[in-house]
Amino acid sequence: MLPFRFVDRVKFIVERQLVKGAGFQLLVVGVFIGLISLMGGLLVIPFGGPHEDVGGAIWWAFLRLTDPGYLGDDVGNWQRLVSTILTISGYVVFMGTLVAILTRWLIAKMTDLERGLTPVTLRNHIVVLGWTNQTLPLLGELLGSSGRMRRFLEKHDASRLRLVVLSETASAAQVHELRNEPGIGRKARQIILRSGAAIQPDALQRVACLDASAVIVPSAAHEAGSLVTSDIETVKALLSIAAQARHLGAPLPFVVAEIQDIRKHPVIERAYPGEMEVVAGDATISRLMVQNILHPGLSEIYNELLSAGEGCELYIRGGESLAGLSLGELASQRSRVIVLGVLKPGGKGWNVQMPASSDTLIAAEDRVVMLARDYAETEPDPRAPQLPLINRGQAVSHSVAFSERVHRVLVLGWNRRVPSLIDEFASYTKMRFEVDVVSVVPARERQQEIERYLGEQHAVTCRHIEADYMVEGELRRVGPLNYDSIMLVSSDRLASGEEADARAMVGYLQLEDLLSEGGQRPQLIMELSDPDNRHLLTGHQSEMMISPMIVSHVLAQVALRRELRVVLDELFTVGGAEIQFRDPHDYPLPASADFQVLEKVVAAKGEVALGVWRDHANKHGRHVSLIPPRDEYLDLNAADRLIVMCCS
Repeated sequence: MLPFRFVDRVKFIVERQLVKGAGFQLLVVGVFIGLISLMGGLLVIPFGGPHEDVGGAIWWAFLRLTDPGYLGDDVGNWQRLVSTILTISGYVVFMGTLVAILTRWLIAKMTDLERGLTPVTLRNHIVVLGWTNQTLPLLGELLGSSGRMRRFLEKHDASRLRLVVLSETASAAQVHELRNEPGIGRKARQIILRSGAAIQPDALQRVACLDASAVIVPSAAHEAGSLVTSDIETVKALLSIAAQARHLGAPLPFVVAEIQDIRKHPVIERAYPGEMEVVAGDATISRLMVQNILHPGLSEIYNELLSAGEGCELYIRGGESLAGLSLGELASQRSRVIVLGVLKPGGKGWNVQMPASSDTLIAAEDRVVMLARDYAETEPDPRAPQLPLINRGQAVSHSVAFSERVHRVLVLGWNRRVPSLIDEFASYTKMRFEVDVVSVVPARERQQEIERYLGEQHAVTCRHIEADYMVEGELRRVGPLNYDSIMLVSSDRLASGEEADARAMVGYLQLEDLLSEGGQRPQLIMELSDPDNRHLLTGHQSEMMISPMIVSHVLAQVALRRELRVVLDELFTVGGAEIQFRDPHDYPLPASADFQVLEKVVAAKGEVALGVWRDHANKHGRHVSLIPPRDEYLDLNAADRLIVMCCS
């Protein structure tokens, strides 16, 4: 074994002290200052002068080391030489090194503070676990829901909304994104960023999960084929919250958790024993897509109901102040809303009655479902005129009549949502679907994922074509004009949502060239992943769905009013209430009918009139008009359609 040199040993000892932090670095510098002062004092003592003892000489050297102003007091060449050397050493050791250590320490402390490692000391706030492409629209939804938020704060005895977001790497760039996001802007100061991952117990404690009034767990993106999916991370986060509450003896907060695989729902419920609502993100988007194939044009309604901005939304009011009224009486007192139905307590959940007869009485424990443009419109207004009572009978099942022929669907692209999309097609047993999936992902891999999700036996015929729809020749060989519906799905195998959307939009423009060559034009639905791209294809002939915006809206609104989840499940899934388009000739409407007359005629069949779908878009490119003024004549054309909610 080779012996270590003495110099190497000293260097190693000094290095181990320096890496311990600013305190030890200052200690090392202090030792050097002391040694230099000692050596300088010993050098001037043998030559006499004003120094009578060793202590005075060391003090003389220390003063020259720390302050160059003492150089003018020295007498004699040797004393001046020593003091000059001490002064230069002071510049290097005392001033340079000391200031550098303190500066680095201060910068490091400021960086740590910016990283959000300090635990928050808040109560009754809302926690969002994760920074994904859904986070910004989710925060915008929470900050923009003024009416719901006011009731939420009153319920939790809080005076101000505070949002805490847990991000793996909280940074100034994310703060900049918050300030530039429409719907947030100056409200960004209500949002606090903290660093950490949702699967880390100390990170959950950093955002004070146990003191929050609601915790939202959106699904994070994950690489295809990874063994650690976002659902696994969600389960780990819920287990950590439950373990912390058990250890501290604290109550569990209300949680809204998103899962990608709806089959994990029982696992999520076992992982968290507290109050929780589970939103199946992939299943929600799949349901909307299939509903849109059944009812072309429905995406515009869902984009209005389930995204931030102007338009109508679903609201739920408690029955405490409405007890004793019938739904018909309530509808006559709310001239700017449409009463859709009522939720009745049943077991551990709710029995949904949508649509419900107008003579249904409201109990104090019930919840009333309304469609309105603003939460304030659901409150009583003594100045508003009272509407005449509308007699709506019991809802009668009214399924849309489909032909016996097979409905052919072409899916361009592949993502984790396609198996749930096939499963949703299979749930409509009264129709026959054939689905062809075109992707560069190997057909065997796609087939295995679908069989893993649905099993080997399912009612939908699914064929896989290995081709790149970005190549015109390969897309032409597929024959897009031979299909009834075409769906462009956003890939989850690219680095970002921007890249996935860029590929989808280029594919759409190329597809438009082929469809313009003639023939029966199929229905075209495009899914986007990045909310910033929602305005790029305005005015084109495809129907567009922005998945993160829709799921973010659902998560935010369920966090503020948890009963909303069962209403959305009722509207989106097969069976139960459904939004449909109807031909005006299906109803005995007079030649000049306003919306109030339409409501009365539609109610006679046990249905609810929601608005009108115009064949010609308005100047904003919109076809849908929900809750038009009740005294305004509809002036319907032959190609216009009525929007109704009925029992499917």
